Amino acid sequence: MVEDDRKVAGFIELGLQEEGYVVDVAGDGDEASLLAHVNEYDVILLDVVLPRKNGFQIAAELRREGRSTPILMLTSRDAAEDVVRGLDAGADDYLAKPFPFDVLLARIRALSRRGGAARLEVLRYGSVELDRIRHIATVNHLRLDLTPKEFQLLEYFLLHPEEVIRRTTLLEKVWDMHFDPGSNVVDVHVGNLRRKLTDAAGEVLLATIRGVGFSLRHGGDSGDFADQS
Repeated sequence: MVEDDRKVAGFIELGLQEEGYVVDVAGDGDEASLLAHVNEYDVILLDVVLPRKNGFQIAAELRREGRSTPILMLTSRDAAEDVVRGLDAGADDYLAKPFPFDVLLARIRALSRRGGAARLEVLRYGSVELDRIRHIATVNHLRLDLTPKEFQLLEYFLLHPEEVIRRTTLLEKVWDMHFDPGSNVVDVHVGNLRRKLTDAAGEVLLATIRGVGFSLRHGGDSGDFADQS
């Protein structure tokens, strides 16, 4: 999200996080360009009036470079010529401020569906299936009751099946922040997710690799895998 009004940015960021999204916030055009070049995003929420570089310039720059990340412009500039300019610059959608938050969420979901072949809408591993658009996870076609954070964890594991995922990676990709190294927040959430998956699948699917992290894989007890660091 690119928004220089800290109050507006904070409100949207909190609302999106409560819906299970991980959000990076840029306060000016230069920071937005840097983040868009370093990271792969599902959707970019882009204000028009920004310090250093405006939203039209950012959208045009990203499109010139061949970046296809969906862009939703959020701005109080809703004159017809501004809408046309934004869409011509490369935006996929345009939403005028103020807007109902549920409308913003619906626009984000719609853009996610059009996010291109690189984004799979449904992730699968064995009997586990996760619908990223409808925000539904199932095992053997039975719906799992997951918290937003558990859903994000499962999504990340499904994107990297049978890989060893370090705790620090999960903190960065799922929590989007750095915790005290002594914190057990990852272990607690992974443990809760493991129990739900095990109860539904009848086997342990999330293995703990001692001293390293975790892995989504078939047929392993949570303590069976030795340190692979």
